[in-house]
Amino acid sequence: MDIGPADARTRLVRSLFWRLNGRRPARLGYFGARVAEKCASFRPHVVLTTGRAPLDSSHINALSGLGAKVINYSTDDPWNPTMRSQWFISALPFYNTIFSPRRENFDDFRRCGVQSLHYLPFAYDKNVHRPWPIGEAPGDASDVLFVGGADADRRPLISALIDAGLNLALFGGYWNRYPESRNHWRGLADQDTIRAASASAKVCLCLVRRANRDGHTMRSFEAAAIGGCILAEDTADHREIFGPEDYAVRYFKTISDMVHQAKALVAQVETRRRLSDNLRERLAARNDTYTDRLAAMLQLTNTDASATAALKLTN
Repeated sequence: MDIGPADARTRLVRSLFWRLNGRRPARLGYFGARVAEKCASFRPHVVLTTGRAPLDSSHINALSGLGAKVINYSTDDPWNPTMRSQWFISALPFYNTIFSPRRENFDDFRRCGVQSLHYLPFAYDKNVHRPWPIGEAPGDASDVLFVGGADADRRPLISALIDAGLNLALFGGYWNRYPESRNHWRGLADQDTIRAASASAKVCLCLVRRANRDGHTMRSFEAAAIGGCILAEDTADHREIFGPEDYAVRYFKTISDMVHQAKALVAQVETRRRLSDNLRERLAARNDTYTDRLAAMLQLTNTDASATAALKLTN
């Protein structure tokens, strides 16, 4: 169900509720009632919400009363200061299961009363995130491609690459606001544009979002599925996904290391080809599509439900 109707119809009212009402959607009650009405007719076994879904505890209880297991895939960190909403955090313990692509916030989930919690990484859609066709002109070439917003902690990294004389292509919000990155900004783009840009870029830069306490992002899997040579921030998640250093990707820990690695990869055609080929083989051997993630969610939800039922019988 489209979550759009949970918000006010006008931008002004949406902004007022965001700023003055604890970031609570203006039509939260209306949307929750629509979901409950739909579920009363459809009778699902599982209701999956994603991100900061506009359902409060009363809505979740209503769905549970219809016999549904209500689960959440926490795509953004609920404790991210820019998005934190107490109404949403208060609803978290009412979900049967929470799935999080980050381990750093597990203690927060447990402190607020979440009983069933699983780590589940991001993924990719194989019908959307796929290599650009061989032989087709992919568009303007760049030394380094980055896809993502201009977070404050990302700006020094991008500025360092620009200062090093590398040609960057930046896709994502707000890069046009800053003089150093404005000329490298390519706007907000659809996936076909990103695929073409990835095919023409010598290096695809993979950064985490620190405000979300991420060890990887959606882009980590999307960039790998689209293809190319990846230079990734060195995290435990990225090592788990991509493998050891210099097998399928190169890693960096510091800004100077990133610049050094980027310049080296731009100059090394055969190395880039080897890394890209190995990454493609590694991804093909893994189960990292969103279909795989949905199957895991359903299996774990059923396992948790069976364990809970067994515990009740034992007691």
